[in-house]
Amino acid sequence: MNKEMWQNFLKIVITFILILIALIINFDNERINNILCIIAYIVIGLDIVLKALKNMFKGKVFDENFLMSIATIGALFIGEYLEAVAVMLFYQIGELFQDYAVNKSRGNIAKLMDIRPDYANLVKDNKTIKVTPNDVKIDDIILIKPGEKIPLDGIVIDGESRLNTVALTGESVPKKVIKNNEVLSGCINEESPLKVQVTKKYSKSTVNKILNLVENASNKKSKSENFISKFSKYYTPIVVIIAVLLVIIPTLILNEPFNKWFYRGLSFLVVSCPCALVISIPLSFFGGLGAASKIGVLIKGSNYLEALSRTEIMACDKTGTLTEGVFKVQNVVVKDVDKNYLLNYAAHAEVFSNHPIAKSIKEAYSGKVDEKNVFDVQEFSGKGIKAHVDKKEVLIGNAKLLSEFNIEYEKCKEVGTIIYVAIDKQFIGTIIISDKIKDDSYKAVKKLKNYIKKIVMLTGDREDASKEVAKQLQIDEYYAELLPQDKVKIVEKLLQEKSSSGKLIFVGDGINDAPVLALADIGIAMGGLGSDAAIEAADIVIMNDQLSKITDSIKLAKKTMHIVKENIAVAIAIKIGILILSACGIVTMWAAVFADVGVSLLAILNALRILHIKRGR
Repeated sequence: MNKEMWQNFLKIVITFILILIALIINFDNERINNILCIIAYIVIGLDIVLKALKNMFKGKVFDENFLMSIATIGALFIGEYLEAVAVMLFYQIGELFQDYAVNKSRGNIAKLMDIRPDYANLVKDNKTIKVTPNDVKIDDIILIKPGEKIPLDGIVIDGESRLNTVALTGESVPKKVIKNNEVLSGCINEESPLKVQVTKKYSKSTVNKILNLVENASNKKSKSENFISKFSKYYTPIVVIIAVLLVIIPTLILNEPFNKWFYRGLSFLVVSCPCALVISIPLSFFGGLGAASKIGVLIKGSNYLEALSRTEIMACDKTGTLTEGVFKVQNVVVKDVDKNYLLNYAAHAEVFSNHPIAKSIKEAYSGKVDEKNVFDVQEFSGKGIKAHVDKKEVLIGNAKLLSEFNIEYEKCKEVGTIIYVAIDKQFIGTIIISDKIKDDSYKAVKKLKNYIKKIVMLTGDREDASKEVAKQLQIDEYYAELLPQDKVKIVEKLLQEKSSSGKLIFVGDGINDAPVLALADIGIAMGGLGSDAAIEAADIVIMNDQLSKITDSIKLAKKTMHIVKENIAVAIAIKIGILILSACGIVTMWAAVFADVGVSLLAILNALRILHIKRGR
């Protein structure tokens, strides 16, 4: 418990002691009993009264503090001292449970916030200087000792170790890293010292990106939360007016005793407090966001969590999403030239590209690539590259690129990603590159079909390679050889197929996916290996690139919404029932406040269930 919770707990204990003294000793002198009750009221209720007064000056008159204050002060006014104390006591007990529930649901996100690095060990002139992460520049060398957090993204240049990545990906198994491996900020070095060359400034690093996502998540409210906010805004003034009328009409028109109906009016006010709704609904969503972060899924707001529960169609990219994105050259088919000759020019043309396909071509070339020999590089989005290498014009890309330059070529029928190469307008051969389907994709697609109506694959890859992946994974529809603008058109079409309440999600990891990530109802980026542009455009980020996390997220979202609806229905139903009973004088203020606190606690405990949802079922 935090300091404030301990203070509230102490006030509750003192109040209990004072009430017990009054009840056990049972003073004959009523004044002493009343004084003890007033002292107990000041201990347990003064802060509530002061909050009500402060809020009134700020223009926030009709809140739970106002309702509790006016009801209990009214009870003191008619001599119901013990009941006034009991109302405040039960209310504070409810607040204590609420604070505990909120702190518990914040736990997962609080752990995530612990990934923020406090310092970096900057290596300069064979000396280590402790500096703030913001002071480290790209290409600087930093030292990460065992037990320390990695402060910035980079490449290992010396050492090997195992990293604890649980805060980023939700995976408990440590990840082994060696020289030339990429490491992400926020991970913890577990075994041996590592020297890392920084590749991103702290402002652009993974850890800072994640923290910004988490900190801004609560700003985007769901429709349910907005409904409750509007509901409370109009509901509270209405019940205050009804309570006033409940006192005035019987006493002035029907000549009923004032104290009797004033007491009922006060009881009505106590019951009317919308605590259960105001507390439990945001708490349910906050718990959902926390539970998602625990499994390595960052959801940028509760509005996306609510939308995720209504997913009907999923469209997704192929490379890096369904497949590993680790390309390897499987074959090189040449025409009148040597294979190494073709790979030489192909590797040089791709020298400035970081695309997985480009990397695989450079890895396949056994010689040295000298970027000084490469000029006038021009990239054709979704088609390929044109470059001048050693005074020769090189074209490397798919069939569309060669067709655009009116170059005749021999069509390759092998399965895989086919890259055609032409030099000085003459076709010289083909590079066949293949990618492997992720093991996780098979079970992910199978489970997703239990939650959504249709799965569609959109890819820029060749028809035959795409058809094979769609067949193996049993995907409902696929579209191949797409340019970025083609993906946008297909997603626009798919958006028309869903129902009015249904949602379409798009899952991707490349920079070319950013437009469709933004267009879809919910954009999901594979964040572990994904591009910055994709993560910025997305509404949800999966940190470890496992497609099965989408199933877990949809299940989590549906359970969250089920709990939210339960809380709304139960709270409103019980409230209405107790309001009628209190207006009729059937229940006392004691029973009214007990029912109010009971409903709040019931809703809070129900909301906490979201933290204990089992995965993978």
